[in-house]
Amino acid sequence: MTSGPPRFAMVAGEASGDLLGGALLASLRARWPQLAAEGIGGPRMIEHGFVSWWPYDKLSVRGYFEVLGHFREILAIRNRLVERLLADKPDAFIGVDAPDFNLGVETRLKAAGVKTIHFVSPSIWAWRGNRIAGIGRATDLVLCIFPFEPEIYARRSINAVYVGHPLASAIPLEVPRAAARAALGVGAGETLVALLPGSRGSEIRYIAPRLFGAAAEMSRARPGLRFGAIRRDRWIESRSGRVPPTRRSTPAGRAASKGRECRAPSGRRDAPPARIGSAPARRRSSGSGDPTGRADRARRSPAQA
Repeated sequence: MTSGPPRFAMVAGEASGDLLGGALLASLRARWPQLAAEGIGGPRMIEHGFVSWWPYDKLSVRGYFEVLGHFREILAIRNRLVERLLADKPDAFIGVDAPDFNLGVETRLKAAGVKTIHFVSPSIWAWRGNRIAGIGRATDLVLCIFPFEPEIYARRSINAVYVGHPLASAIPLEVPRAAARAALGVGAGETLVALLPGSRGSEIRYIAPRLFGAAAEMSRARPGLRFGAIRRDRWIESRSGRVPPTRRSTPAGRAASKGRECRAPSGRRDAPPARIGSAPARRRSSGSGDPTGRADRARRSPAQA
């Protein structure tokens, strides 16, 4: 670490990683107000003075076919990132989740003498446990969000520490149900169904139309149902040609632009029946652990988590 304010390089590859990275940056900046942070991140990290060299959603892909379709671009970004960091080494590199991208970066940087930290342990206790050897080669420190994870790394002499979930202080352990329903405008006798396709553009493209179609069927069977979805910064057209929920040409799209409710249309099977609200995206997390993140809940066994 230099004698002056530290300089960190960071990479977050999707909305959930950006959310976690923003919370981490807020804590780091409380300790080092003049720190510098740069790399790849999103709006939550940028709010805390982060400088993003590439759009973070360039890394937000899912499934083998989509990865293959973007493989050359992602590989080029990773190579250019590593070259830039090796030419001007930071005090430490922090990879926020996104292990398939970040562990490769960390391996190369660690071999060149850069301290590497991986924030959010891959779920090695659930699947692909053999990844732990590669994690050990790539990282100097793993920051774990579940309390049982450091013991797993200790068995392989890998430095890991439990830091808790950054969202633990943002969401109460016991959510006040009545107040939450009142805030959403949901009556005591009404049923609200959440439609949560994910935060990645590809998840919205492939999953959201099916969720909306299922919601339309549910609405026809039970006309009193209400549906809700969290609005992202933007929605991507589905390949099936179905109208996305923020399209202004539909009742749902017009409602989305105003953050108000839209009842489910009953005439079309593929029509978006959702209440497309403007609830803050920080309430969601995808692929980075339990979004409630409370320590007491995290003490569940790996199988339960």
